[in-house]
Amino acid sequence: MPNNVHTRRAKAGLPPGTLIPVGEKRVDHTTLTLIEYNADTFSERVLPNAEACRELKNSSAVHWLNIEGLHEIDTLQQIGDIFGLHPLVLEDIATTGQRPRMEDYGDYIHVVVKMLYRRGDERQTFSEQISLILGPFGVLSFQEVKGDVFDPIRERIRAAKGRVRGAGPDYLTYRLLDAVIDNYFIILEDVNDRVELIQEQVSDHPDPAIIHDIHQLKRDMIFLRKALWPVREVVSGLLKSESTLIVPSTEIFLRDAYEHTVQVIDMIETMRDTLSTALDIYLSSMSNRMNEIMRVLTVMSTLFIPLTFIVGVYGMNFEHMPELSLRYGYAGVWAVMGVTVFAMFAYFRRQKWF
Repeated sequence: MPNNVHTRRAKAGLPPGTLIPVGEKRVDHTTLTLIEYNADTFSERVLPNAEACRELKNSSAVHWLNIEGLHEIDTLQQIGDIFGLHPLVLEDIATTGQRPRMEDYGDYIHVVVKMLYRRGDERQTFSEQISLILGPFGVLSFQEVKGDVFDPIRERIRAAKGRVRGAGPDYLTYRLLDAVIDNYFIILEDVNDRVELIQEQVSDHPDPAIIHDIHQLKRDMIFLRKALWPVREVVSGLLKSESTLIVPSTEIFLRDAYEHTVQVIDMIETMRDTLSTALDIYLSSMSNRMNEIMRVLTVMSTLFIPLTFIVGVYGMNFEHMPELSLRYGYAGVWAVMGVTVFAMFAYFRRQKWF
């Protein structure tokens, strides 16, 4: 196992809230990018260190602090101290592989979701844990690696387009969640195209090589279901939350995001059913093909059974066999065998056995 990968085994026996990064170290240094805005002003800069975050608590503007890289424990600890984050929250942020969920801590709300992405032209889907902290100071977003699906939101903030510049941090949190959920549709549509292609291949030309693709897609569906299914609970929790951090005007948008999560789950379940049906069709096709082969072999074997009996009788080499002295005995045996095969063949055809 590489040295830059930590597992949960390293945390065994340690007190709750102990900060040990669990997961692959994907960046060398933690980067803190701050976007500060309101309806009239906007600024964007990279903070030199975590200590520079203290000034955010004295400003009335909306702050979006994006932290890229989770392996610098001192930085995470400083951010937690500045914004009053519970040690268990920091532990969950540093421990990747968390189940998507939402937790209301009163002064702030902690949200964990999975962002899905592809690497280049690879078909394999990867996931990255995104942790969001919604508080009166703004929004903190924690990412494992540089790069995300939030660039359209950044562009709208810079260009003062839409509602985001005039809304509060709760609306920004919704937009970040909505961007993650919308990206699910892109991933699922590509997977759905592969599922439909498999279904067509199974129906038209069932080939043994298809079974590998079916099993690979079924593994992908298990991975996607594990990552996406709990997101509905996350959005539902935000809707049901009585926190003053979420204003009523944002709840309308959260309900729309909830509907999107339902559509995502429906797509996953539909594709799972389609794959199961494709696998059943493939197995049925293979079974039918095997039955056809066995039927042909059985018919051929049946045709040769009486012939084997006849040649077996005349191959016993007894001295006193009447037919051996006949002038046309050899031709007669061939004639009997030919008539026997023809009669049996005609009978099989009438019975539609082949």
